[in-house]
Amino acid sequence: MNHITKLNAIPLVLFLYLVPVFAVFSQESADSGSFGFGDVSADNTAGNIPAVKITGEVSAQLLGFTDEFSSKDKIKNAELGNIFSGKLNFTASGKTADGIINLKIDSDFSGNSPRASIAIDEAYLRFYLGPVDIEAGVRKLTWGRADSFGPLDVINPIDYSDLSKIGNPREIKIARPMLHVSWNIGTFSKLEGVFVPWFEGNNYAMDGRWAPPQITEIGSSLVEGLFEKYPMLPPTYFDGWLNGFDIKNYYKNSNETLEYAQGGLRFTTTVGEADLGIQYYFGRLPRPSYTVDLKQFSQSFPPDPDDIDILINNNYYHHIGVDYAQVIAGFNLRAEAGVNITDDLKGDDETVYNPHAVWSLGFDRDLVWGINLNLQGNGLVRLMHNKIGGDPLVIDTENGKKITSTRITGILSKKFFLDELELKTTALWGIEDKDFLIVPAIIWSKNDITAELSAGIFGGDKAGELGQYRDNRFVKTVVSWSF
Repeated sequence: MNHITKLNAIPLVLFLYLVPVFAVFSQESADSGSFGFGDVSADNTAGNIPAVKITGEVSAQLLGFTDEFSSKDKIKNAELGNIFSGKLNFTASGKTADGIINLKIDSDFSGNSPRASIAIDEAYLRFYLGPVDIEAGVRKLTWGRADSFGPLDVINPIDYSDLSKIGNPREIKIARPMLHVSWNIGTFSKLEGVFVPWFEGNNYAMDGRWAPPQITEIGSSLVEGLFEKYPMLPPTYFDGWLNGFDIKNYYKNSNETLEYAQGGLRFTTTVGEADLGIQYYFGRLPRPSYTVDLKQFSQSFPPDPDDIDILINNNYYHHIGVDYAQVIAGFNLRAEAGVNITDDLKGDDETVYNPHAVWSLGFDRDLVWGINLNLQGNGLVRLMHNKIGGDPLVIDTENGKKITSTRITGILSKKFFLDELELKTTALWGIEDKDFLIVPAIIWSKNDITAELSAGIFGGDKAGELGQYRDNRFVKTVVSWSF
């Protein structure tokens, strides 16, 4: 699903529901003569009259990929992405409630019909009932202590359809409809509960530059393996099946029934100088499992390609996690640890991910000469790894995966000229995958104007999750005005 150009039914219903709320708030402000803007009366200052606050951002962007400039013919056909984008954020505040609508505005100048689109990024109501806050609507919620992509941040799926945006984790989060309740217990403790009535997994491009070859080439990779197993078959045996193969026919990324409901609890507190948290979540893994079953295919001769069974689904799991944060000797330390328990308790179910332990450890610290370092490691340890791939006629969803998966993320930055100019380099390194992404950037900010020039350099093993995009090296420039 394209989360930029489409308004699905859920956000649209919420939008129509919230409009009267904003209308009431605005009318109350109109009765006072301020309409939520301009001069503010004394009563308004006292918080008796709600007001509508509008903020946003307008951006102009040029995005180019280096492989599009390798020849004159490619330069002529090169595209520079969606040049214009924007954000509009509306907040109506009352005595006991807030209403929030955040919109994304995007443009498409490809083809002969330039067009703009509007999508709801978040839309929800927040009620204040003494120590209890209640939020209902479509929103992005962060759990855990990690700065980015932490293993305890389990509520919202991620949109991986454009990895040129991977440096902004919040932007590529997918907002979900939810009911979120927070109970502030005393001064330093909080208990949260969340209910997500429907499911949506991570979003991956199914075609184009950012479509993962590991997904789109699964058909041709499978055929290569079958020819090795059945060398007596003619070279064109699978041509008809392969020409009609489309991975989108096998996978549904979302389900809007209560059968797919999810929920969890999180408790946080402060003990001495340490911030601690513990949480539980039940739902489905946002990353789908891919399994190929050849049992029926191998039982007939000659084998029928239509008997190849490709199973793609999102596995149920129970998640339990703990986290910790503290400042020690100038280091802002953050740590997370947890376990994701799937239905594959024996480790031999090819269609389900094995239970796995997850962890994150990181810190940020100012070094010499005003240089700041933010370093974080995320990892996964597959339990019962020796049971993976037990059936030779079934390609396990974790086939070929190592027992551990580790990624290091580092951000090195330095500001100059009264903090108006910043040099920053972000790097991601997949240790087992032997791949990387490096994003150097120059950022200039003055009041409400920001200009950024950056590049994205993918490299390493082409079978890795980052290395598979090594042909997608890009250069991007963005100028933004915030208001």
